[in-house]
Amino acid sequence: MFRLQGSRVLAVDMTGDAVKAKNGSMVAYDGQMAFKRLTGGGEGLRGMVTRRLTGEQMTVMEVRGQGTCWFADRASEINLVELHGDKLFVESSNLLATDGGLRTGTSFTGLRGASQGNGLFTTIVEGRGQAAIMSDGPAVVLRVAPRYPLVVDPGAYIAHQGNVRQSFQSGVTFRTFLGEGGGEAFQIRFEGDGLVYVQPSERNTIAGDV
Repeated sequence: MFRLQGSRVLAVDMTGDAVKAKNGSMVAYDGQMAFKRLTGGGEGLRGMVTRRLTGEQMTVMEVRGQGTCWFADRASEINLVELHGDKLFVESSNLLATDGGLRTGTSFTGLRGASQGNGLFTTIVEGRGQAAIMSDGPAVVLRVAPRYPLVVDPGAYIAHQGNVRQSFQSGVTFRTFLGEGGGEAFQIRFEGDGLVYVQPSERNTIAGDV
């Protein structure tokens, strides 16, 4: 269903099925399409309540029909992620679209979410199918292996999948080496076996100025 046209436009071919996408991200379609606005960061009441408690209002739409629909958002780079019954943890601002059969929900991130300025919850996508995530510049997919932990700046983090554990460590940010950091800050340490997606452009985060 999902295919890229260039690196910044997602084309979805549909035969009566549905996809969920970021509200307002449709740029064109052919055939017959129906659009339904959905509110909340996940399925059911829990997804809606957690977003409201943290001040986040993630609005998505369901697109169903016959034909092809094209999606894009602010010329962001788009990356396709295949899920085979596993989970994808992704920041809500970086999620563009998911297969209609994939389940979405929310997960408590605590200090990590607060340090990124994205709230205390992150979006979980799980099941079998495809998801499209966005990045500011071409994303880099980094491997985490049992003997090779990975440390990521919170502002560059997009998503991760696999059997991965997160923890925080304090220290200088990468921007400190350029003379732009504010001193001590948080970094995210990943251990286990999985993939971490990072972007080459950092968001402004609380951690960068702690």
